[in-house]
Amino acid sequence: MSVVAQPQVGRDIEERPPDDEGHASSHSRDQPTVWTYIVLLFVLSGMVIPLLWTLLTSFKYNVDVTLGWIPPRWTLKNYVGVIDAFSFARYYVNTLFIACTVTMIQVVTSVMAAYAFARLQFRGRDLLFLGYLATMMIPADVLLIPQFVLMKKIPEVLNFILGTDFFSGYLYFGEGYIGHPVGLDSFFALIAPGCFSAYGTFMLRQFLLGISHEIEEAAYIDGCGPVGVFRYVILPLAKPALAALAIFTFLGRWRAFLWPLIMTDSDSMMVLSVGLQKLSDLYTNDYGLICAGSVLMLVPMILVFVLCQRWFISGIQLGSVKG
Repeated sequence: MSVVAQPQVGRDIEERPPDDEGHASSHSRDQPTVWTYIVLLFVLSGMVIPLLWTLLTSFKYNVDVTLGWIPPRWTLKNYVGVIDAFSFARYYVNTLFIACTVTMIQVVTSVMAAYAFARLQFRGRDLLFLGYLATMMIPADVLLIPQFVLMKKIPEVLNFILGTDFFSGYLYFGEGYIGHPVGLDSFFALIAPGCFSAYGTFMLRQFLLGISHEIEEAAYIDGCGPVGVFRYVILPLAKPALAALAIFTFLGRWRAFLWPLIMTDSDSMMVLSVGLQKLSDLYTNDYGLICAGSVLMLVPMILVFVLCQRWFISGIQLGSVKG
């Protein structure tokens, strides 16, 4: 009986030494990775270095600003000066109230509109969504004058319709002035334009299109209507997208500057970004004070990103979801 030796193909392939061409191709595959890290490190340094300089300068006396990076004498005087020089506590409360209110309302309106555009069937749905989406093509600066005129005229129109002068009056909380009921220099003007978002609707619609229709049909079989499906099926599944939109909206409203600058007249209605600009105008050469104010404004945004970065990163990927 003869025994035929089977060739050990796997071993031959595993033990075959790589040739020079293989080394060259492997080296070429590794090279882009190295350059990628170099580029990322360069970009990261361009972002971190100014932030680090601002943080260190906020602990310096003004005469020590040009004496190197590390403060020769550490001080908290700048932070105390920022709080004492302006109503920074009031600016913080105003900004936090506006950012949280706009975030909650925008998330609610966006998810309701997204559910209608993604799941409900009605005549003209796609055309209406296209028109809503087209508003994203209009630059925000173009809308400033029409929105300003609208906010200025709203109190007059409401007073005429309701036969009162309430909407042109002043509101007080305790002894503190909190602006007009509506119109210029009011919380209504700072909140209302941000309560609706075509981008938020589009992002959530893309996410809802990726949810399986079988889950929705099972809910209908169990006796749920459109409202029940929205509440008990869609909302729990859309929590990551809702969290991402909430983070985007909060960060955008926290650092908003141009619209609050146009809408507010009184010091008690200012937000943090406008107050910081006022600080830099009055204390042009006091770099430590200005940097301290900047750090105080950055802290909430950094905390939000650090604590919610999982949803923040997932939100960036939501635009690629297809139905």
